[in-house]
Amino acid sequence: MDRPSQAAIPKSLLWLVLLSFGLQVATIGVARQYRARPGEDHFAFGWEMGRVARSLALGQGFSNPYGGNTGPTAWEPPLYPYLMGGVFKVFGIYTYASAWVLLTINSLLSALTTVPVYRIACKTFDKRIAIWSAWTWALLPYVWYWSVHWIWDTTFTPLVLSLIFLVALELEEWRGWCGWVIFGMLWGVGSLANPSMLAFLPFCGLWIWWRRHRRSLPSIGGVVLSSLIFFVVLSPWLIRNYQVFGQFVFIRDDFGLQFRLGNWKGAEGMLMAYLQPNLNQLEFEKFQRMGELAYAADCKRLAFEWIRESPSRFLIVSLKRFFYYWNGVPRPSDSRAPWDFRNSLFLASSVLCLWGLFRALRQKRPGAWLFAGLVLTYPTTYYFVFPHARYRHPIEPELLIVAVFLLSEARKGNPPVVSDEISARASHLQ
Repeated sequence: MDRPSQAAIPKSLLWLVLLSFGLQVATIGVARQYRARPGEDHFAFGWEMGRVARSLALGQGFSNPYGGNTGPTAWEPPLYPYLMGGVFKVFGIYTYASAWVLLTINSLLSALTTVPVYRIACKTFDKRIAIWSAWTWALLPYVWYWSVHWIWDTTFTPLVLSLIFLVALELEEWRGWCGWVIFGMLWGVGSLANPSMLAFLPFCGLWIWWRRHRRSLPSIGGVVLSSLIFFVVLSPWLIRNYQVFGQFVFIRDDFGLQFRLGNWKGAEGMLMAYLQPNLNQLEFEKFQRMGELAYAADCKRLAFEWIRESPSRFLIVSLKRFFYYWNGVPRPSDSRAPWDFRNSLFLASSVLCLWGLFRALRQKRPGAWLFAGLVLTYPTTYYFVFPHARYRHPIEPELLIVAVFLLSEARKGNPPVVSDEISARASHLQ
C-alpha cells in the first residue's frame, strides 16, 4: 500500500470549520477590527510587512520596510507581504476594504487549522480527544484574536506547522515518495512565511527517521527528495536576494536588529521598541545611510558587544525571556490592577499544556516525543531575542491538543498506562 490508511473526516468537522469562519468574520464586523489605526501613516496596518506591501502595490518592488526610499529589502520573509501587496493592488492601500479582505483570509486560515488539529489528535490520542480539540480550536475566542486583529502571518504559520506535524506523523508508516514530496513542499512554503519554524526541522526529520527505522522502512532516498523539493521552493527567493544584494541572504536579513532589540543597554527581557527605526529617527537615518545589510550587521555587533561586557546580565535576561514566553510579557504597571488577569490565564494555559505533554510522554503515547521536540525547539530563538504572546501561537494547535488530553485524563481519573498497541486497537474500535 502506497500510503497509510486515513480515517474519514466527518461532515460535522467541515460544518465546524464553516461555523468558526463565519463567527470570526462576524467578529471583525461587530468589533470593527478592520479599522486599523491611522497614526504613523498606518504603520500598525501590517507594520514592516505593510510597508513592503505598499511598495509592491505602487510598483516599487519588494522594498522600503520603513517607508522612505531605502531600496530593495529582505527584512521580512516574502510570502505574506506579497499576499498583502496583491490585496492592496485590488482593494486599495491601507483601506478598510483591504483590512476586511486580509482579516477574512486570516480567519479562513485559522478555521482551516481545525482539520489538522482533529487529524493530529486522532493519530496521537483518540477520536474523543480529537473532537474536543477541534471544537476548542474552532470556537476559542483567544484563537480568534490573532486572526481578527493581527494583519500578519500569525494564522498562516500555525496552519502550515500543524500540517507539517501531521505529515511527520503519517510518514512514520507512509510508503512511497508522495509523503516526502509534500513534506518538503510544506517546509519550503512555511519557511517563506516564517523562517523561525526551521528550528523544529532537524528534530522533526530525526524523529521521522528513527520511527521509520524501527519499522524497517527506508528513509535516505525520501530525505534527499524532500530536501531537494525544499530548496527548489526556496530557490527563486534566494536567487532574487543574491541578485539584489550581491551576496547570499537566507530568506530574511533582519536578525541583527531583532537581536539588539532584546540585548542592549537597559535590557530587561522584553522588546526595546524605542530602538526600532520606525520609532527612532536616528535609527531610521542610520538605516538609510548604511543600507540594510550593513545596518543589520552593526546592530548585531552592538548586541554582541553588550553580551561580552555583561555576560551574567545576558544570562539573567535570557532566563526572564524563557519565563515571559510561557507566562506572558509583563504590561505597564497600573495601581488599579496590581495583578494582570490576562497573564494569569496565559500562564495557566501554559501549565496545562506542559503538564499534558509530560503525561503523554509518561504514557508513551504515539507521537509524544514529536510534541516534545516542537515545544523544546520552536521557542528557542525567542529566548535569546525577545518574547511576545503571538510567538507562542504557531505551536498553539499542538499545545491545545495535549491540554485537552490532560483534562480528559483528569475527568477519567488516573487510568492505567496502556501500550501503543492497545491504544491503537481501542481507537480503531471507537
